[in-house]
Amino acid sequence: MDGERTALIAPLGSAGRADEIAIRITEAIQLGLLRDGERLPPESEFAAQFGVSPVTLREAIAELRDRGLVETRRGRWGGTFVKRSLEPDEGPDMARLAALTSAELRDIADEQTAIAGLAARLAAERSSPSNVERILSLADQLAAAETRGARIKADSRFHIEIAIATRSERLTRREVALQAETVGMLWGSHLPGSELKKIAIEHRDIAAAISAEDGVQAGSLAEQHVRNNLRRLTSGHFALVDATGSPQ
Repeated sequence: MDGERTALIAPLGSAGRADEIAIRITEAIQLGLLRDGERLPPESEFAAQFGVSPVTLREAIAELRDRGLVETRRGRWGGTFVKRSLEPDEGPDMARLAALTSAELRDIADEQTAIAGLAARLAAERSSPSNVERILSLADQLAAAETRGARIKADSRFHIEIAIATRSERLTRREVALQAETVGMLWGSHLPGSELKKIAIEHRDIAAAISAEDGVQAGSLAEQHVRNNLRRLTSGHFALVDATGSPQ
């Protein structure tokens, strides 16, 4: 998890605010990068990794605690621990999907196409054997996943692992943020069973191209995968709007 940890705790910009730290940690929890029950680093160490003061970190942790994402225990074996539901409620994700317009979904996909396409190309060029092994394994994990929580974790980790393989912290941070923004909306009850299999096949094809060190093919497949997901999200959006009678 070293690459993922680097993406999470890289120093913030000069405006290192508590809310931005809270967003980073929330993303990591939602995507399963921080596991349920995992102890966060000691306050001074964690603050130094973010490049902020302990007071700023304390404010971020308090916000996460208020939202039920972490808990603080006292005593010898105390600390701050992650509280992550293995089966996240799809309600908030579906409400967000219904509220977005098709133009907003397309705008998100435009950014994701640029990030995912470049990441896949660079991963094909820069992946170590262990990166490739992990990417192939995560593609298989999605195909075998049977619950929403497992699919969200396998899907997001697959794309993040590709970004990690590029050796670019900036690309990895953007992929983490995009996965946190979109993956929950994709894996909802609106998604037909036939699409589940197609997504798994798309992942395997991207992984195979990276393994073959074919950057052009890997990038092209990754970009098409994002376009396919845009279609899936747009279909889900309209299905939700039709069901609720909300304006489009």
